[in-house]
Formats: sequence, C-alpha cells, structure tokens
Amino acid sequence: MSGIIKFAANRVWRTYQGGKLLDEMQKKACPADSSFPEDWIGSMVQATNAGREALSEGLSMITSESGELTPFKSLVLSEPDFYLGQGCEVEDVPLVKYLDSATRLHFQVHPSREFAKQRLGSSRGKTEAYVILAIRDDIQQPYIYAGFQRPPSRKQLKSWIEQQNIDEIEGCFDKIPVKPGDVFLIPGGRPHALGEGILMLEIMEPSDLAVRFEFERCGYVIPEAARFMNRDIETALDVFDFSPVTGESIDSTFRCSPELILDENGGNRLESLIDSHHTPCFRVRRATTKGIFSRRETSCFYGIVAEGCGMIKTENQSLMLNQWDRFFCPAGVEAFSYHSDQNMTVLECYPGGL
Repeated sequence: MSGIIKFAANRVWRTYQGGKLLDEMQKKACPADSSFPEDWIGSMVQATNAGREALSEGLSMITSESGELTPFKSLVLSEPDFYLGQGCEVEDVPLVKYLDSATRLHFQVHPSREFAKQRLGSSRGKTEAYVILAIRDDIQQPYIYAGFQRPPSRKQLKSWIEQQNIDEIEGCFDKIPVKPGDVFLIPGGRPHALGEGILMLEIMEPSDLAVRFEFERCGYVIPEAARFMNRDIETALDVFDFSPVTGESIDSTFRCSPELILDENGGNRLESLIDSHHTPCFRVRRATTKGIFSRRETSCFYGIVAEGCGMIKTENQSLMLNQWDRFFCPAGVEAFSYHSDQNMTVLECYPGGL
C-alpha cells in the first residue's frame, strides 16, 4: 500500500454502555447499545482493559495487498518516512475515536504529558479533545462535566473516592451544555465526564491512561487494577488539577472556536479547530467542500467524513467517501483534492508540534 487508506470499523470494549449509533453506521440489522461504545480509527494503540489483555483490543487491522490482515501500525513502521513524514514518530500521531454514550461516563481524569513522563514511565499523557457530532433524539439537555467548578480539598476528594460518595463528587461540577459542532479541549489533569446520548469524535494523545475515580456504572464494577492505573490512590490524587474553573471561565478554558484558514469563493473552506496555541499534542482542522477543493499537506492525518459525501483523489487514487467514512492520508501524499457537490465536511486530525 502506498496511498490513502480507508478503515473498517474497529469496535473496542469499554466499561460503559453505548454504541447503538455506531451499529447504525455499520448498518447492523438490530442496532443496540452494548459494551462496545467506541470505534478506534486507524489505532496504533492497544486498549487497557483489565482481564482482557490477551485480546489485543484497540489495534486497527487492515488488509494488505496480498489479502492478509496486518496491523496498521506494522504497515506504518515498514515505511515511516512515507506514512508519518520525517521527524514524526508513532507516538506523535493522535488516537482518534468515535464515541457514542448511552449513559453518563465514569468520572475520570487523565495524566498530563509531564506527569506521565515523570511518574508513569510513559512518553505521552492523555490530553483529549471532543468534536460533538450528534445528540440522540431523546436527550433534551446534553452536557459534559469538565474541571472542578467547586474544587474539594485533596483530603475531601480522597474520602469521597474511598466511600464512593458520587453525589458529593458530582456536586463539584456544573453541567456544560453541548450541541453538534461544539469543540472542547480537556487538558491532562482536569477531571471530567461525558453526559449520556452524545456521539462525538474524540482526539487524544496516543495512550489509554486513566484514573477512574467512580467505580461503578450501570451495574459494572471497575476492577481495582483499572481504577488508578494499577497504582495507589495517592498517586491517583497527584494527577488532579484542583484549580477552579468558574462558570465565567469555562468557555475560555475548554471551548475552542473555529479559526478560518481559507475561504474560496466557490464555497470551499478550511478551518482550524485545535492548533498549537491550544495544545502541542495534536491539531484538528475542518475542510468543507463544494465542488473541487485542491489541497497540499506535508503532514499525515486521519480524515473523518462528518457530513455529506464525495470523493478524495490523488495522482494515483480515486476513493468514494460517504458520511462517517474514515481514512489515513500519509505524509508522502502531499497533493490531493476533495470532490463534492453536497458540502462534504471532513475533520482532519494531525500530529502536534510539526
């Protein structure tokens, strides 16, 4: 393979329920929520699921030219300069997911990159971003929790976690309303939880590190090893950023506004949703095509068709793109074009710091 790669579904087991909308994307006969609420797109990261380690969940597989299934990561490492570009490593490429929540997710917090390097022996933490794609029809007030609006003391939080006093923990947060098109960046260290009924694209540092400080949701109890990254509660508490994010500062802290990069008269637009001034961890752009949109990029990226349909063409390829399709454009494919007469929207997720 030496061009753009399209991915099939890569559903991953998680500790919460969801995935009915992902079933619909896959055109399953009887869509239903289950323990597979996420689809990891072109993933080169293995999921951390206690008791399921032998399954190697999370790693994306592709069909090679010989017809054999092979890990996408192996293909990338076979020609890293072509697929990633010079100076880019696998650890620089974000993990990108579809996430479809049927219930509010567990309260959790992820380590920052600095904490992961200093305390966890990992080169990456888990700063993450959300692009809200859709809301389920039966959800009237969709929301997320992000950052402590009313921070507890470390001693209080430790006691609440040990006693699993979720009412007190939830009382530290305000519900932040969300709607399709909203973009949020959640830095490592900020506690958070996603509300029920939200379909989103999640972009994050390529790790599965998480402190899950709510142990039970929907009847499933998280094993002890999966709560604090297989460490003790004091280490887990060190991950938290306890500084308050008041109601007046929520938007400036977490919400990202699109910045126009290019606006062609024919209706083609390129916007930056997350850039280097937000985080060094990854970049996200939104390309809207009406007609032919010619592009040149020197960095690899994942593309996700959020709206409409059309085609992507290079000198040697022409691929159909329908809504919810996902693909990988190698760094070595510098020139390409989108073709659509339906206002096709593609979310492009790039490595950071390049």
